[in-house]
Amino acid sequence: MSRRALTFAYGTNGFGDHTLDETLDVVAGLGYGGVSLTLDRRHLDPFADDLGSRLTHLRRRLDTLGLEAVVETGGRYLLDPWNKHHPTFFDDGRELRVDLLRRAIDIAARLETPVVHLWSGAQPPQIDGNTAWDRLLRACETLSDEAARRDVRLGFEPEPGMFIDTLDRFDELCARLGEPPALGLTLDIGHCRCLEPQPVAECVRRAASRLVHIQIEDMRRGTHEHLEFGHGEIDFPPVLGALLETGYRGLVSVELPRHSHAAPATARRSLAFLRAAEQGAGAVDALWDLLPDGAARWTREAQHALAANPDAVTDLFPVVGRRCGREPLPGSVRGPYEWTVDDAVRTLLLDAPALRTPEAPARLADLYLHGDAAERRGVLRALPVLDRSGRLGDSALPLVHDALRTNDLRLVAAALGTFPPAPGYAARHLDDHAFRQAVLKCVFTGVPLDRVTGLAGRADAELLRMLRTYADERRTADRDVPPDVEDLLANHDTEQHREGAPPCASSIPTST
Repeated sequence: MSRRALTFAYGTNGFGDHTLDETLDVVAGLGYGGVSLTLDRRHLDPFADDLGSRLTHLRRRLDTLGLEAVVETGGRYLLDPWNKHHPTFFDDGRELRVDLLRRAIDIAARLETPVVHLWSGAQPPQIDGNTAWDRLLRACETLSDEAARRDVRLGFEPEPGMFIDTLDRFDELCARLGEPPALGLTLDIGHCRCLEPQPVAECVRRAASRLVHIQIEDMRRGTHEHLEFGHGEIDFPPVLGALLETGYRGLVSVELPRHSHAAPATARRSLAFLRAAEQGAGAVDALWDLLPDGAARWTREAQHALAANPDAVTDLFPVVGRRCGREPLPGSVRGPYEWTVDDAVRTLLLDAPALRTPEAPARLADLYLHGDAAERRGVLRALPVLDRSGRLGDSALPLVHDALRTNDLRLVAAALGTFPPAPGYAARHLDDHAFRQAVLKCVFTGVPLDRVTGLAGRADAELLRMLRTYADERRTADRDVPPDVEDLLANHDTEQHREGAPPCASSIPTST
């Protein structure tokens, strides 16, 4: 069953060296579906004399670019040029914070954006807990009433180091307020890893009924530092899978406010990572759905065994075919390159949480080097799924290169392919020369090009030149050109013609 794709956004606080118009152009140009608009002096000043005209212009820009938005209120020095994030709801001058949130609600209503983000701030040492609760509740009651009147939701964010820092504390806040309908939750995925005791995906499921906004970045346990994806400890596909599973419809906003020095490149990498993680979540679900009942039961039991002893994989991996079967998966393309039940089970074994450790690359290499052809194919099949959160990086490339050197075309196809919708490992990590040579090997040995995941995106001018030369030489010798080669070249020429460029044959010289 198909699931609605998530809408990824990027925070304008991560584009501190760009104007707001430039930021919107870059974010939309990269393919994001939304932005988190931080109210600050650089981008959108809520105290500007010409705020009304700015909002009219901004609403038109959002519409033109097809961007959704939420309003963020985490500008560091917006209210106090000397003290970051001050005043909070607890400080002298806290009426300034309430006034800012009122302005944010008005801005959201005028922009027709559904959510205003807020947080509690830290409890000052000079006030006790009862006083802190009293001040926070008064402010939240006022703001919840105002948000309800303007048809806006508040997205309250628990944050490490603040008075409301965990989901438990947020639950207490909601209970003390009497569960106002306008008060929702902004869940920061990194904060869950930093502080919450349960797995991040379980935090998503727990919070699902209150979620109005998601912030996302990588993070490590116990350290509140927003990291680029793949640089922390979070396994993202299960998290994104939980958002899809629970029917979340809001924005998933990348929150990297300290990366303005490389904002476009960071935003590009972040979107590619999140899309791959979302696809990886779908691939694992699809594999489970396609397994016969007996194979699925055995796989779950094997994963439980691995939780107790990860080294048991060396005994479990070789017996998969005998225990679960080797027949083709339902819906798999028939022929020598099809996915089989044992392929799927081996992928799910290697994806077991107990094996998601720094030792994973070495364990994969050991299973591959000491396995038979089916076991090696199982390792290769698993690589795209295992790399969906960037856990493998280039570490498994030696296995891909080894497979491409063999004459076992099933290994070649497994090294270059994937199970939809996971992204291909080889297409993501092989350099241009190696990828071209891999494609040519498929052409020369008869492996269908539809087995090469990511070919459309990696078919650069040099590869197309090589394929056209090959096709010309075949025609000169009065021999047939493989239909998939003809199709690839024809599709490229069609795209070039559509874009107004001359077709490949006349724009790229062939070798003599």
